[in-house]
Amino acid sequence: MNMQTLIKPLIQKNGSKIVYIVLDGVGGLPVNSRTELEAAVTPNLDAMAAESACGLHTPVALGITPGSGPGHLGIFGYDPVDYQIGRGVLEALGLGLEIRNTDVAVRCNYATIKNGVMIDRRAGRIPTEVGRKLTERLQNEIKKIDEAEIILAAGMEYRFAVIMRFPEPLAPDAAMINDTDPQKEGKAPLPPSPMSGSAERVSRVAEKLISTAAEILKSEEKANFILTRGFSNMPHIPTFEEAFGLNAIAIATYPMYRGLARLVGMNTPVVEGTVEDQISFLKQKYNDYDFFFLHVKKVDSYGEDGNFEGKAERISEFDRLLPQIMNLNPEVVVVTGDHSTPCLMKSHSWHPVPVMIRSPFVLGRTCTGFSERECLKGELAILPAANLMPLTLAHAGRLKKFGA
Repeated sequence: MNMQTLIKPLIQKNGSKIVYIVLDGVGGLPVNSRTELEAAVTPNLDAMAAESACGLHTPVALGITPGSGPGHLGIFGYDPVDYQIGRGVLEALGLGLEIRNTDVAVRCNYATIKNGVMIDRRAGRIPTEVGRKLTERLQNEIKKIDEAEIILAAGMEYRFAVIMRFPEPLAPDAAMINDTDPQKEGKAPLPPSPMSGSAERVSRVAEKLISTAAEILKSEEKANFILTRGFSNMPHIPTFEEAFGLNAIAIATYPMYRGLARLVGMNTPVVEGTVEDQISFLKQKYNDYDFFFLHVKKVDSYGEDGNFEGKAERISEFDRLLPQIMNLNPEVVVVTGDHSTPCLMKSHSWHPVPVMIRSPFVLGRTCTGFSERECLKGELAILPAANLMPLTLAHAGRLKKFGA
């Protein structure tokens, strides 16, 4: 029996509010003896930690490094091993594209290539407006490849999504194609190779898409190539309302995270601007929803760039804004990340992620701050990420007693 099957009959609705803050990639490792969280100036997070149930969570399992999809599904209460969802679907949903059972979705990056070697996997992080114009150009020139209709949508900066729409429903393994991103500059991009017989024709379309795009983009200084990632088709997953009885909204500026939220039935309005703008939007919608997923992206971005000071400052910046959320007096506030992104590694990692749950019903006073080392002292210990949602519901008074 999985956790959702256990708790579904226990769900009870009330007027409690839950604010679920995800500082993307917040976990880190020491550089000169301090992690990014320890180096950040966080008086508000630290004061909250002292009054909260603290601990660390493992997004998937010990030693397993999660992508953003599994990382978020875990903290949303869905075992990421049971619900394996490709990044392409998440990106496409986040950009508002419809996905059918005839479709394969792909997340793409503009990139810089020279003499067949990857120079920059993110095309110098071109501005979003430049990415939109390039995507419009590709869409105008690529309508169909073989029997597949090609649908593109621009994302943030260097990202965009592609849907390959075939004439008939596809087999479940039709999207089993490797990423073409070599994950490191100085290497050649990989070919989109099929990993099942059903994926062969999809891989042929992908190969032609890549070569056609490269021909169209060849005169661009930075974005002269595309990398494809997360080939996937649409799965079935219970909604937040079905699983947890929650009317939920996502406040996220990046499309992929809206896609994750849309996948589980959250309302996903397009929200742009700074973290402060996101919090202002949360205030506007506070009376309309039970559950607020607030996603803060740039913590992760600086981690992936290896920018220790920048990541610490993004955490400090959020700390300065935290009182605006706390002044709303939600019954439960959760602060965590979807995974760790240590600047030392410049990538996601398997390290457990700090988490705290603030409610009137915690032991508290087990740690003095919000950091990896302090949270290790907390009452939650180290727990699977998928257990956070049942704990959150319990703290919100939304779970009845089990059994007689």
